[in-house]
Amino acid sequence: MKNRFSITANAVMKDGGMEISMSETKKVKRKKVSYSKWGYIFILPFFITFAIFQLIPLGSTIFYSFFEYYRSGLRDIGPTFVGLDNYRTLFETDLPKYMGNTFILWIMGFLPQITVSLILAAWFTDARLRIKGKQFFKVVIYMPNLIMASAFSMLFFALFSDIGPVNSFLVDSGLLFKPYRFLSEVWGTRGLVASMNFLMWFGNTTIILMAAVMGINPSLFEAAELDGCNHRETFFYITLPNIKPILVYVFITSMIGGLQMFDVPQILTDGTGGPDRTSMTIIMYLNKHLFSKNYGMAGALSVVLFIVCAILCLCVYSSMNSEDNGKPKKRFRDRDKV
Repeated sequence: MKNRFSITANAVMKDGGMEISMSETKKVKRKKVSYSKWGYIFILPFFITFAIFQLIPLGSTIFYSFFEYYRSGLRDIGPTFVGLDNYRTLFETDLPKYMGNTFILWIMGFLPQITVSLILAAWFTDARLRIKGKQFFKVVIYMPNLIMASAFSMLFFALFSDIGPVNSFLVDSGLLFKPYRFLSEVWGTRGLVASMNFLMWFGNTTIILMAAVMGINPSLFEAAELDGCNHRETFFYITLPNIKPILVYVFITSMIGGLQMFDVPQILTDGTGGPDRTSMTIIMYLNKHLFSKNYGMAGALSVVLFIVCAILCLCVYSSMNSEDNGKPKKRFRDRDKV
């Protein structure tokens, strides 16, 4: 009897244990499902907003790029399917010239921007220099980024006009015999646009690079100092390799911003892109099509710009993040051994 009773008791305990364990697992599973459900609910507004304001307009732009669709007076012409005629018309006109203008203006502004930003970031984060008033200089460097592009353009237009203070100073000091017409010369206008882009964005780039340098392990700099490395070796062999991901980010975002350049040359040249449309950018050309209500051509130009941006970003990302393919890395030069 005792054996039977013990067997049944054990069976009941086992069954109860089975029931308890199964109920606990069900509760855990239910908790996991509820947590994931709330996570999806929280991120749902972003995807809805992204679909409404990004995906749907992008699909509509691609769709209308294959149609002849414009407005003549108060009457809409089209949409009439024309295939690739809009793209063919773009490349048969001045689109390659405007694309070249855009790249030239971006490179002229980006090269001094990244150079000055790297130098300032290295100076302000170097513990051996002990620069005083770093916070003040950070604020001063970043302040031009807070000024609107329209204000910058009007300021440069007033400074570098034919009767502006810059020309007056150059003529009065004897450096020039007559005023230099900045806005009537190709490289004069391009130089002003590049200078404004440099002044507007080098502060933002400097702050980003300073944050990247400050994120490097300080022991690396201490080891380099103990090894006897100078500032140049520390910069090229420690600082640059460790901030490479941030450099990729800065390069890609700057390139996208350069391809979308519009406000500075638009205001400075009064929308003409002069002289002789050598300062006309892709977005200025797109704005002319939108202003003339030629939606088909504007859509085709937008698709071309999107493809160019995507290809360039992929090329930059893959080239700057590729490995050395087994090549030996450069190392510090040998030091005198004691």
